[in-house]
Amino acid sequence: MIKLLERMKKLAYIVLFFTQLMAAQSAFDKGNEQYREGKYEEAAQSYESILEGGEESAEVYFNLGNAYYKLNQTAPSIYNYEKALLLKPNDKDIKVNLGFAQKMVIDDIQATPKVGFSKLFYGLVGIYHYDTWAGIAVGFAFGVLLFFIGYYFAGSTLLKRMFFAGILLSLVVIVISIVSATFVKTESSKMRPAIVFSEVASVKSEPLNNAPDAFILHEGTKVNVVEVLDNWKKVTLADESTGWIKDNDIKELKD
Repeated sequence: MIKLLERMKKLAYIVLFFTQLMAAQSAFDKGNEQYREGKYEEAAQSYESILEGGEESAEVYFNLGNAYYKLNQTAPSIYNYEKALLLKPNDKDIKVNLGFAQKMVIDDIQATPKVGFSKLFYGLVGIYHYDTWAGIAVGFAFGVLLFFIGYYFAGSTLLKRMFFAGILLSLVVIVISIVSATFVKTESSKMRPAIVFSEVASVKSEPLNNAPDAFILHEGTKVNVVEVLDNWKKVTLADESTGWIKDNDIKELKD
């Protein structure tokens, strides 16, 4: 009897999963149709309903970003493009559309030059996602295998030397890729990126309402949360400016 109940529970979970999946797909198709018809607000609502149902994908966030971009809603469009990029970090279409959306941001914040070995190294290897570095390591691992086969069956000393050099070079690249992937993943885990959603947000020098403004930010600007105190969050910008902002003025990208 107990086993039967367990099987029925598993079956119910499976049915529920596929029901939710079909509902999400239906809402996604509906949103796409509404978008094609120029009904961008309705399309955004359809995509949002998928996320509210607990389903998410880079495609949903990307299309939602597109809908908000058409509605000239800067912060929501950038936020959803960034969410899509977290799931598909190497997607060119997402990067291109994010670039278009970022042009609507009022704040022009220039990144300061990296200082210190750690920051310089991240500036060098951080241009690629850690999944990309891992993929490079796997690719050159296959290269080691192919070079070894070539070395084993090579009929001349020159060819053996060439294949052996290929093995050594591939091993060096593998080590560099693994170190880079580990470093980028570690540094990325420390970051808490967020998007400013308020049209105008005051960033204070202290986490107090009556504290003087350190600077002003506008919707769509990307910040990094470094500290939380009550309903205040300490943020840093690309130019290393720092201040305290109300938590309801921003929306963090990582849940």
